[in-house]
Amino acid sequence: MVIHAGATVAEAAAKAGIILNSVCGGRGICGKCAVILGGGTEVLACQKRVESDLIVTVPPALRFYERRMLAGALESGGGETGIEHDAGKVGLFGLAVDVGTTTVAAKLVDLSNGRCAAAAALANPQARYGADVISRIAYARKPGGLRRLRELILGCINELVDICCRRAQVQPESISEACIVGNTAMNHIIRGLPVEQLGRVPYAAYRLDAEDRTASESGISINPGAGVHFAANITGFVGADITAAALAVELDRAPDHTLLLDIGTNGEIVLAAGGRLCAASCAAGPALEGAGISCGSAAVEGAIESVVLKDGDLELDVIGGGPCRSICGSGLIDAAAVLLDAGLLERSGRLSDRRVMPDFPAGGLARRLIDRDGQPAFVIADGEPGGGAVVLTQGDIRRLQLAKAAIRAGVRLLYRKTGNREEDLDRILLAGAFGNYIRVENALRIGLLPPVASEKVRFVGNAACFGAQMMLVNKLWRRRAGRLARDIEYVPIAGEADFTDVFAQCMGF
Repeated sequence: MVIHAGATVAEAAAKAGIILNSVCGGRGICGKCAVILGGGTEVLACQKRVESDLIVTVPPALRFYERRMLAGALESGGGETGIEHDAGKVGLFGLAVDVGTTTVAAKLVDLSNGRCAAAAALANPQARYGADVISRIAYARKPGGLRRLRELILGCINELVDICCRRAQVQPESISEACIVGNTAMNHIIRGLPVEQLGRVPYAAYRLDAEDRTASESGISINPGAGVHFAANITGFVGADITAAALAVELDRAPDHTLLLDIGTNGEIVLAAGGRLCAASCAAGPALEGAGISCGSAAVEGAIESVVLKDGDLELDVIGGGPCRSICGSGLIDAAAVLLDAGLLERSGRLSDRRVMPDFPAGGLARRLIDRDGQPAFVIADGEPGGGAVVLTQGDIRRLQLAKAAIRAGVRLLYRKTGNREEDLDRILLAGAFGNYIRVENALRIGLLPPVASEKVRFVGNAACFGAQMMLVNKLWRRRAGRLARDIEYVPIAGEADFTDVFAQCMGF
């Protein structure tokens, strides 16, 4: 794992999969994220920056999810509330998998104590057949398409099994339980269920309820007799990954007005308010994950993940610390916010055009404005040895607008349909790998999130994978997840008469 110099300890911990409890949202005023450095010095993880190699001890009580998960695992005592292991099953390891449209993440869990023994993530290989779910559903309709998509995702999961087992120095046969979550389409593909109905009105799932199979039946290369639990989906557009995420953050017990938001190719929203749980889905498209952007990519080595205005020019943070080759979603949001603050990007989304502004200043950021194929563009990074120029075009800005407008309109319409008001919002929980790396202030600046105080926004990491991990160690959590899936009301918003108007209103920055 590479941690860039200047990152906070809290950010470094998040990259290691440890989400720290920080009530104040990283402002350094609550004191809840105190960790111990190697020399015994106590520091606030949200304020201490990594300038060199550090050994950091994170007290278990500060870990946002592990603390809750471990408590339940250790208190279960086996039997009805714990996972029962048959005599034919070897070892006490479990596998938690979150199958995303873009990324597949897995955790190897020691079932004797609930701790994560190893973790890994890979790009979803189905992307070769389309970056979004609709493209893959269309491919699944072709002869052999569904079988091919299933083979690809099972191959990916089995590769993750190998990686995790090597890291933890255990054998795949030692894995005696697995729990798999994902959006409804991914859930269906893994199980070999029909998906064509998900691509046409009324977009109905073939099966919503949870299912238990053996590993041999499921095609997963662990102990053949291992139980594989497929968590319940909520609806055709809101899947088991959101069921697991809602379980992980205990959304059914939220004492206040809480919004759970998973930002990805498909944006899922769950609102807890007035004793109700309501969900909506919005097709954000893959732009926020780098796809469809001229110099975009996923969050891979060489991608610009952070753009900051410093001393009149740009300061870039590149994944891996080497030459920049592309820009990922978090960097794209940062760049748009910087351009807005600098006056080079209008609220309408129009980039400044030097060709029609003869008096435009030549210095500062304005020198980065260029013409690209007859349209204005902005150079984020000049070409350099081992890398290349990274340019943000007018078309890229429009794709960002479409993605953020879809999410923002989804939130607004969900509130409107449930009779709630956005101004009453107490908390926003950002789930998913992408949400964990964006700068809150910039997400607010471009209008991706509802206008709330930044301290009301909390990162909760890959909550879906944490929820799967919880279901691995305790049958009560599996039952609770099943109740959540039934209790969460799906609110269709795309077919609303005013959807187009609200979407258009949300296009502006």
